[in-house]
Parts: sequence; structure tokens; C-alpha cells
Amino acid sequence: MAADAAVERIQLDETSWVDVARGWLADADADTVFGALRDGVAWQTSRLYRYDHWVEERRLGAVWRSGHPLPHPTVAEVHRHLQHRYGVRFDGFGLIQYRDGNDGQAFHRDTDLRWLDDTIIAVLTLGARRPWLLRPRTSRYDHSETRGAVIDIAPGPGDILVMGGRCQADWEHAVPYRPREAVNTRISIQWRYSSGRGRPFVGSSYRAPRHYSRSR
Repeated sequence: MAADAAVERIQLDETSWVDVARGWLADADADTVFGALRDGVAWQTSRLYRYDHWVEERRLGAVWRSGHPLPHPTVAEVHRHLQHRYGVRFDGFGLIQYRDGNDGQAFHRDTDLRWLDDTIIAVLTLGARRPWLLRPRTSRYDHSETRGAVIDIAPGPGDILVMGGRCQADWEHAVPYRPREAVNTRISIQWRYSSGRGRPFVGSSYRAPRHYSRSR
């Protein structure tokens, strides 16, 4: 583990930033954790309520909460390191598996945090390197990859990225679909925190729950 890996801060604007630590987990460690999560986690399909209807997510997910067995001991070390570095406490973390290029996620903000003015969202990537895009938010509804100035972080196995400040209020992120490309499996672990400052976000889909069905 390379907990002393160099961290590059990308200042997106005056109040939003993203930190990128390449190779935070050494290749061998990243491969080991990837295999353990891919084969040992009880992955589930899920649905999200978007605006006025349910949408099947093209990816697999899982959630870990305090008090339950960890999927791999290395994850506990990452968890502690992130809490110490950013001075926050995470109650748990989420896991997402993108099986191939047919899986992905359109541009979005993590509005289910509700208070978006001061947040920390950390993401550890395992498995395949894929585009991971950031762009400024506008009021216009547009999930395409072509609008706005896009930054591609493109995290690889063992890389950690951390979005902070008003990133969830003023920026959107995406893992684009690549159905015509040979894309291997990517797993990400996400830790999320909000300070609760500012005006809470209330959208048409805020009160609709995330629904998980049995894993296929």
C-alpha cells in the first residue's frame, strides 16, 4: 500500500475541487482486492426513481454499513486513511460494479446527500481503467457527453479520487457507456460525507427510495 502517494489537487472553480492520488494501492494489492470484491460481494441489480418513473441501472451495486463484516481488510485501511486525511467520518460505503462497456452512468450529481454545499466523496477504483468525466453543471437538462468543457480523470486500478467543496452542487460526473468497445470489469468503492451546511436540495425524485432486487 502506498498511503504516501502524491496527491494532485485540481481546482475546478473557486469552491469546487478534486484530489487525485494515482497508485494509492500497489498493483498487486489492487488486483487482490478487486478479485475478492468481484467474487465475494453479494452484488445486486437496482432501480432509481428519476423524475416520474423507475429506471433500471445498468450496473451492479452493494452497500456496507458499520457493524457488518468488511468485504476485504484492505478496505478498512483505506476507510481510516480517508477519514484521517479529510477530517470527516464515513458511516459506510457503497460499491459499484461495471461489468463491461454496456454498464455505465450518465452525467449526474449525488443529490441524495441533500446538503450539497460542502461534501466529500472519495472513490477507489479497481479493475479496468475507464473514462471518468467531470463537467460544470448548467440548468439545461442534458446527459450527453458533448456539452461543456469535460475533464477526464480516467482512474486506473488502485487510484483514489476525492471530490470536495461544492462539487456536487456545481459539477456533474459520469462513467460513460462504451457498448461497442471491449471493456473489462471496473469496481469502485465510494465514501460520501456532507457537512449539512447550506440549503438542502429538494428534487422531484429526492424522497423516492433506491430499490435493490436480487443479484443475477
